[in-house]
Amino acid sequence: MISLTILYIPKTSNNFTSNLVMDWYSHPSTDSSKAWNTDNVDELKRKLITANHILHQQGVVDAYGHISIRHPQRPDVYLMCGYMAPAIVTSPDDLIEYWVRDSSPVSPNAKKGYSERFIHGEMFSKFENVNCVVHSHAEAVLPYVTSGVPLMPIFHMAGFLGEQVPVFDIATVYSGNDQQDLLVRDSRLGAALASKFVKTGNGEVQATPDPDHTVVLMRRHGYTTHGKDIETAVYRAIYTKVNAGVQTNAMMLRSAMPPGMTAAFELEPLTAEMRRDCLKMNEGTQDKPWKLWAAQVEKSSLYINRG
Repeated sequence: MISLTILYIPKTSNNFTSNLVMDWYSHPSTDSSKAWNTDNVDELKRKLITANHILHQQGVVDAYGHISIRHPQRPDVYLMCGYMAPAIVTSPDDLIEYWVRDSSPVSPNAKKGYSERFIHGEMFSKFENVNCVVHSHAEAVLPYVTSGVPLMPIFHMAGFLGEQVPVFDIATVYSGNDQQDLLVRDSRLGAALASKFVKTGNGEVQATPDPDHTVVLMRRHGYTTHGKDIETAVYRAIYTKVNAGVQTNAMMLRSAMPPGMTAAFELEPLTAEMRRDCLKMNEGTQDKPWKLWAAQVEKSSLYINRG
């Protein structure tokens, strides 16, 4: 004998059933559970080590590229690993504290650090709500910093890219004696990059709570992104790379269509409404991929976290 149980849901409005099923995905919470300055710095150090591993495992960084965080209780200080590949960061001893004001080490006995730490220092200096910064040379993004083809959000996981992804060209701000290796080697160059995160940014920018842009491409170099927390910055760094790969493949596929074949629709970016709602969805659900990425690096023998 087969028993059948029927769940009866009384209809109180025309949208009740759809809201019951879709509410979490349609209206995810985008508010942080707690303020950054209440986080435990030791826990954040461990998470920062994990983030280094995730960015490597996801192909965002290799031996180069870096991630930093603002100190939760000392907002004039930020932390990032010393001169080493992100994959082999293993303990808090590998991290260095820097002053936001000039990216000099807090400790006079600090080990060697990254020459491009000024990217991070100037982002923290200009934007008080930025608590994590990522810089990457991911190969999938490099065509968009070398070809002049605009990077645009073309699928739902990249709504955060916004209407336009600006490009910073360091060559335009070099002075006569600068070492022109495209690296952001001092505060002046770092400030010029940070200015591109503001819609009117073509020079010095006054400190403001939030950047207008989530990602800035760096011509002939890579890209920089940020977030209010580690999860947000890591998500953006990874899905900037993914979106770039999808866009490149889509353009190649269209160009490879044989004569007589017509595309069913145009290659277009997300609309303003799509960007707005996908951004909300992206930020409301990014804890899910973070847990997956963290589990993946925890299971790999390459990555060691003694935080």
